[in-house]
Amino acid sequence: MPIKSYIIIPQPDQKQHLMEDIGGMSGCEIHPAENEEVLVLVTDTQDETADKVLLKQIESNRNIKHISLVSGYE
Repeated sequence: MPIKSYIIIPQPDQKQHLMEDIGGMSGCEIHPAENEEVLVLVTDTQDETADKVLLKQIESNRNIKHISLVSGYE
């Protein structure tokens, strides 16, 4: 079960939209930073294939300016 965490920098004024879009996806938990326009995303998937599919879905969101993998556990 891959569990990964990411830092997401949204496009200007898109933080709330990203929280709603990604937070509604299965296997995703998203948290806003209190002092910056940054989001922390934690994903939990069944296997590497599901993880890759989920990441492609997330990365296709136009409201993301930048996404970086912070850590990953198997």
